[in-house]
Amino acid sequence: MGFSDLLDRIGGLGRYQFISTSLMAISGIIMASHTIMQNFSAAVPDHHCRIPNKTIPAGNWNITMSVLDDQTLLKAFVPHDAKNKPLRCLQFTEPQWHLLFLNQSQADTSELQTEPCRHGWTYNRQEFSETIVTEWDLVCDLRHLKQMSQTVFMGGVLAGALILGGLSDKFGRRKILTFSYLKLAVSGTCTAFSPSFSIFCLLRFIAGMATSGAVLSYISLILEWTPIKSRTIFGTTASVSFTIGQFVLAGISYGIRDWRTLQLVISVPFFFSFFCSWWISESARWQIIHKKSDEALKQIKRVARINGRVKEGEAITLEVLKEYMQDEVQSNKKIYTVIDLFRTPCMRRTTLCLMILWCATSFGFYGLLMDMQRFGVSVFLVQVIFGAIDFPAKAFCIFLMTFIGRRITQAVLLILPGLLVLANAFVPYELQTLRTALAVFGKGLLGASFTCVYLYTLELYPTVIRQTGMGFGSTMARVGSMTAPMVMMLEDYLYGLPLMVYGALPVIAGIITVFLPETRNMPLPDTIEYVEAQRIRRVFNHRLGPGHDIKGARTGMVFIYRFAPRSDINRAR
Repeated sequence: MGFSDLLDRIGGLGRYQFISTSLMAISGIIMASHTIMQNFSAAVPDHHCRIPNKTIPAGNWNITMSVLDDQTLLKAFVPHDAKNKPLRCLQFTEPQWHLLFLNQSQADTSELQTEPCRHGWTYNRQEFSETIVTEWDLVCDLRHLKQMSQTVFMGGVLAGALILGGLSDKFGRRKILTFSYLKLAVSGTCTAFSPSFSIFCLLRFIAGMATSGAVLSYISLILEWTPIKSRTIFGTTASVSFTIGQFVLAGISYGIRDWRTLQLVISVPFFFSFFCSWWISESARWQIIHKKSDEALKQIKRVARINGRVKEGEAITLEVLKEYMQDEVQSNKKIYTVIDLFRTPCMRRTTLCLMILWCATSFGFYGLLMDMQRFGVSVFLVQVIFGAIDFPAKAFCIFLMTFIGRRITQAVLLILPGLLVLANAFVPYELQTLRTALAVFGKGLLGASFTCVYLYTLELYPTVIRQTGMGFGSTMARVGSMTAPMVMMLEDYLYGLPLMVYGALPVIAGIITVFLPETRNMPLPDTIEYVEAQRIRRVFNHRLGPGHDIKGARTGMVFIYRFAPRSDINRAR
């Protein structure tokens, strides 16, 4: 018997599961906006050097600025490219009045001296009234600061995974969830009133930490209160909420074109999430592991009451609870740390493989997602398309996970988009429609890969170290997302090189997936000893299974007795 059997007694798929999952999913929808909002809040509009506001000198050119329209006057101050568009970062050292009377074919500006913009920039505010780029002039020599602000946010997510993931295993899932909601509400609201770019980055870092803590905690709370057969559907809730969040953000940002107002609108609702989180029950699995059986029993009875199983809940006593969770109660004497992710053979192999899977998925996903303006169409339309592709992609993911298994699904959702992105690297820049289509399908499949790797990781790690493992995996994901913007600089050396890198890593990670065990329809492990015992059992069955001779069987026994801990051998028997 195990906790899954106990869940079936109290209504493992009842009213409590639907209400708590819905509350956390709604917060997840808004939380997605914080992750990708810089596609709008840091959008770069068309711009050029600002024309000085003064009268044109008299002489042979007896005219004033007020007589000419801005576009005509601009030719005397700013060089134009072959498409007759003003250059973004250069101006003439001296006004070239004669260019006002020449057409584009006659104007030869290659020999004229230029310099960086001296008087600031003029921005096209038709699409966005104000962004952090226009407010703090993050263009030309400062253009890399735009990418840095997103890297800072992802750095906060990384720090949150490292810190809050471990704290969740120590202090509880719900406490970290509640704390993260409050921190995200406060830091997000304060970001809307940032007086400078440096303070903006600091607050975004804090918001990133809160986002990571909230996501890790609420996914664990969902799965640890869900029976085995419903884990796939409920486990994809976080991923689906991220997809819906992309649509919601596209709609909100279309109506709100000022970055400060947009930041405020997506931050204030987390005060509501903070208050609602007090209704959610702490994970009874976690409480039992941490010698809090009395509190776990109260939570189990509460969930049973909400699910309409009052009699079944009242029938559960501490003795019954200990009977269901005997192995878990015995394992609560040890304190687990990140080192335990590498201490035993199975944990070590699982962790190393998942590190690559998380990093590759995030690296390719954010490499495609965080620079939508390069497609040459409305950023709002691209956001909607990128969001829409997630629904069939994640439905495909759920189908594969349900009927085929986690391992094959994870491999397909990494290798296939990797090949699409690699193919995109060799498509000419002029074929924008084909390049956009390949990127959309690649992004959709990588988004589905996130769905699978979240659920797969939670099922591979035991309860005693599940959040630590999730935090470590999420840390590797942030390493990938922080690295992705920097890879775009490789395009200065070779066209398509960034896409080659974005595609190669997922393909390699997909191949590595074969080293992980299958977890479909398997009970959630609660202890490291149980995981290692399962590993030994697989080796034992492989060595002694049909088609193996006596010599092979003897080799398998020697292997097990030489390398397996004695307690695990007893379990394997």
